[in-house]
Amino acid sequence: MREVLMAALAFLPIFLAGLLLIGLRRPARQVMPIVFVVTVLVAHFYWEVSWQRILASTLQGWVITARLLWIIFGALLLLNTLARSGAIQIIREGFAELSLDRRIQVILIAWLFGSFIEGASGFGTPAAVAAPLMVAVGFPALAAVVAGMMIQSTPVSFGALGTPLLVGVTGGLERERVDLALVASDQSFAQFFLDVVHQVAVLHALCGVLMPLGLVLIMTLSFGGSRSLRPTFEVMPFALFAGLIFTIPYVLAAYFLGPEFPALVGGLAGLAGAAFVVRRGWLLPKHVWDFPPATHWPAHWIGRLNMPASATSHSTGKRLSMWMAWAPYLLLAGLLVASRTSAEVKTFLRSVRVNFNDLAGAEQVNGAFEPLYLPGGILVAVCLVTMLLHRLPPRAFAGAMRDSARTLIGASVVLVFTVPMVRVMINSGVNGADLVSMPVAMARGVAAMLGETYPLFAPAMGALGAFIAGSNTVSNLMLVQFQFESALLIGGSTSLLVAAQAVGAAAGNMVAIHNIVAASATVGLLDREGVVLRRTILPTLYYLIACGLLVYLAPRVMG
Repeated sequence: MREVLMAALAFLPIFLAGLLLIGLRRPARQVMPIVFVVTVLVAHFYWEVSWQRILASTLQGWVITARLLWIIFGALLLLNTLARSGAIQIIREGFAELSLDRRIQVILIAWLFGSFIEGASGFGTPAAVAAPLMVAVGFPALAAVVAGMMIQSTPVSFGALGTPLLVGVTGGLERERVDLALVASDQSFAQFFLDVVHQVAVLHALCGVLMPLGLVLIMTLSFGGSRSLRPTFEVMPFALFAGLIFTIPYVLAAYFLGPEFPALVGGLAGLAGAAFVVRRGWLLPKHVWDFPPATHWPAHWIGRLNMPASATSHSTGKRLSMWMAWAPYLLLAGLLVASRTSAEVKTFLRSVRVNFNDLAGAEQVNGAFEPLYLPGGILVAVCLVTMLLHRLPPRAFAGAMRDSARTLIGASVVLVFTVPMVRVMINSGVNGADLVSMPVAMARGVAAMLGETYPLFAPAMGALGAFIAGSNTVSNLMLVQFQFESALLIGGSTSLLVAAQAVGAAAGNMVAIHNIVAASATVGLLDREGVVLRRTILPTLYYLIACGLLVYLAPRVMG
């Protein structure tokens, strides 16, 4: 009975968040402070965690939040800088010139370009770029949002240069307990994390290779003139090619470069390869497919988005070349590779480091902030170079900074409560009641109920976290220790279940209400979340079922 009560109380914060966010449709900025307080009360009065340790965990959460916000700010600043220089409009025009077939355009813009943006920036930036891009070339706003949400899957675990793994997985694990378990199996944490990275890439590649075809299927059935499957079959050769040309470099990057690069490399290589094939007319359908005439579109398809009338800089009045418009993204890719592969560059960037040891006097509750090495520092550096390359006046760049800061405020309100809540849960293992931590209690309850069949449902648990939190990273922070403990309890592979968590949390982004609202806002759609959700639930279920079967069968097939 005590085990059941412990599991129920450990789940209480997540259940409460789901009830308030989904059931009562309250905004996260109102919900997460309440959930944080409930978590603190449960930790103190049932687990008997000291106020000192709760304060230390909160401070540790704020250090992690600062790292996340620094990355988000850099991503937003790059987008706003390119918008003011006219580069985003140039990129839009380039996509429109490649093909008039909407099926090809959605693969190029949403799947490949969106995946590249996810790899570089993450945190909703792909929707902010890809959805308006599709509207600019003639997509209905609703179709653009649905497509933008569907690509919030395969690239997401390696989005923002691997933040969901580098911050979400490593930050969500109780290192002392994990290290003890790994020593027992004669494995180091570094090797364990590398195994997780490789398995995440393989699981995503196997599930995601069909996502371009799924994009076309949902688009043609939902927004075509008929319910025929013929438009999907016609584009199947190119769609499968687009899936492979992304996932193969994606897996290779995970094995040879690390968690920062799979989505970035896969998106860039896939975009270049697909554009080459399109220019030569290979693998393309014989007939061009388009939406019905705009005059026949239902009102709920249409948003309110005012696109720039020209591709000239908002400040200089000059038009950039296509090469110059893409130069910041190419520079970003080059700097990221150098920062993660060159020992000299890495040492220099990591030389600026702020350490927070034994926060609030609590032992082993630490944090660190590396402003230059984190992706946020590299993104800001690229923005400064872009200002010079695009001859953007300082006042225009200052405007981009103001716009980015305003957007950042909304994200910070949620994160300053969500991440500390997670750290309180994780650090609750040190307590006066001699109880296991809250994630361990959750794991014992679920594992006892599902037993050896739990791996089938492990990705769904990650998706639930993302659905509630609106973030792969936060879902990992909340639940990765839970997955690790579940693996220990059922005698399964810890790295495989942690990988299942990361993949499921990525798939959950397709139906995360926060992400749907953010994507809809970029194209001027209001109150259409339910309509979008009904179209993205099917690809989400496909992803979770496919991943669950792979995770369940892998140990049995491979022995």
